[in-house]
Amino acid sequence: MELPLYSPARNANLSHLPQRPPINLSFQDLSYTVSNGKVSKMILRGINGDFRSGQLTAILGPSGAGKSTLLNILAGYRVLGASGIISTNGEARDLSLFRKLSRYIMQDDLLQPLITVQEAMMMAADLKLGENLDKAKKTVVIDEIINLLRLNKAKNTVTERLSGGERKRLSIALELVNNPPVIFLDEPTTGLDDVASSTCVSLLKRIARGGRTVICSIHTPSARLFSIFDHVYVVADGRCAYQGTSAGVVPFLQELGLPCPTTYNPADFIIDVSSGEYGSHSDKMISSIENGRCQKWRYYAVENCSQGEEIEQLNSGVIEKHNYHYESSGYQQFKVLVRRMFLQTVRNRSYLWLRFALHVFIATIIGSLFNNMGFDGSKTLYNFGFCFACIIAMLYTPMMPILLAFPSEVMIIKREYFNRWYGLKPYFAALFVSRTPATIFFALIYLSIVYPATAQPMELSRILMFVSTCVMVALVAESMGTVISSTLNIVNSMFVGPVASVPLMLLSVYGIGNGDDPPPLVWKIARACSFLRYGLEGLIVAIYGQSRADLICPDDVDYCEFKNVKYFTKLMGMSGVSFWLDISVLFGMLLAMNLVAYYLLRQRLSPNYAFRAIKVLGRFIKNKMNNSH
Repeated sequence: MELPLYSPARNANLSHLPQRPPINLSFQDLSYTVSNGKVSKMILRGINGDFRSGQLTAILGPSGAGKSTLLNILAGYRVLGASGIISTNGEARDLSLFRKLSRYIMQDDLLQPLITVQEAMMMAADLKLGENLDKAKKTVVIDEIINLLRLNKAKNTVTERLSGGERKRLSIALELVNNPPVIFLDEPTTGLDDVASSTCVSLLKRIARGGRTVICSIHTPSARLFSIFDHVYVVADGRCAYQGTSAGVVPFLQELGLPCPTTYNPADFIIDVSSGEYGSHSDKMISSIENGRCQKWRYYAVENCSQGEEIEQLNSGVIEKHNYHYESSGYQQFKVLVRRMFLQTVRNRSYLWLRFALHVFIATIIGSLFNNMGFDGSKTLYNFGFCFACIIAMLYTPMMPILLAFPSEVMIIKREYFNRWYGLKPYFAALFVSRTPATIFFALIYLSIVYPATAQPMELSRILMFVSTCVMVALVAESMGTVISSTLNIVNSMFVGPVASVPLMLLSVYGIGNGDDPPPLVWKIARACSFLRYGLEGLIVAIYGQSRADLICPDDVDYCEFKNVKYFTKLMGMSGVSFWLDISVLFGMLLAMNLVAYYLLRQRLSPNYAFRAIKVLGRFIKNKMNNSH
């Protein structure tokens, strides 16, 4: 027996969720312009529209017509360059409040790796619902959403093994956890076959029936898919060519003298007409509805007043600003994110074993090259090379994985942060806390091999100084990788990271061999900016400081020039250095690196005016340089 359209079994009204008032979204004279140097291009041209709660709306149009741009502007994802009026429930939109109310599901299904569907949903519930609900009620919420989106069979499947349709449905399920009244989706059927696409859109319609405003851009839907949508909005060359029901498309075109062939897909036909395939009829379509101002589409709408009232009553209430802060505290967000990151790290066993093997391999090579040189007075310079090799190993082994992995993670952060999962401060604190144990562990694996293999002094104080210096260098290098990869993509990060390390390595050994004579002021300042210099000084102090006795000169060597450690450290220009000063500067640089990484990541996610001005200036200079060539 077919269920009534708005029966409780069909309306997707989930229990235990925060109640949200319905939101009707409208816009008037909306325009958007992009500038590229002296050239400006208008993408949207004063369009108008009205998207209502309880309806599933599709934004259609030819490629380049501006449908994705319209979706981005309505979602608040893109703001600069837009003009016009956007209203919610008849009042001017408060963008900061609207971002807290709405959720944007992007075209790429960016999901956290190495966790199951059930775990991802529970973590999303912990972040979005906070402590207002106990675990039992959260489990009920999760089970209802999983049942609604038909993910029961994939509950215990890790995200990497989900099919395309399951990944798309999980992306939607994660955003339904706290019952957002407005949901935007950018081409949700991309990469899905016709059956999976129909299933996905049908589920979106069920979600809309729960009193939510669901808006999605979609590319060339099939006739069956097209018929599912309640409301269709067609964009042609940045203007509104039609808005109304899917059933109203054929009568609308018929009225304009453009009969749709019987066997033709109405969606394909209106897109072809608006793109100029049948002549320049798009102007006629736009003028007939006054670029979206005209409400003529209502003549074709199949409306039912009682149904509309039921939608409005599903989630009644007044929009209040204080109801839409983060549901969970910063500390709770931190706990959930640390748990998620630790779980992902432990499950990534292939990466952990690879990292372990590489540290052992590098340690074996370096230990063999500098074997038993620690007490040999004839090989003091070689032992200095060992200290420098340790600094280089602690520079590259922690930094390179970050350069490779973090740019991809930033894209996931961008989606979660924009959709108000958590604040950036708890995330960044959790990132540092979750990465630090692994970095320290692998540094200790390396040092446990090379330190005894090279016959360094087995005094506890010297061992602790040597280990702590190497660990601090590794942590600073890891933070340096975060600074670079928080702004650049993978390719640029993998180029900039190693290249930027070269001057740091050169500056760390600048002035070596000149004794305690100070270098020129400019180079002294430059050397002070290299954290590798402080790491190298710390290792030299750890091995040769604290009034160490003369080194042993082998019997087969007539004279050992550098067996006196005081003479050697003076020649290296490190006779007056302090270990505690070096370790304090490294700690300060670690703090500074993380603050810079946090600032750059924040500016990438939500740039302020100063940062935007710098980017605009950079594009201007780049365009000038390109034009000059």
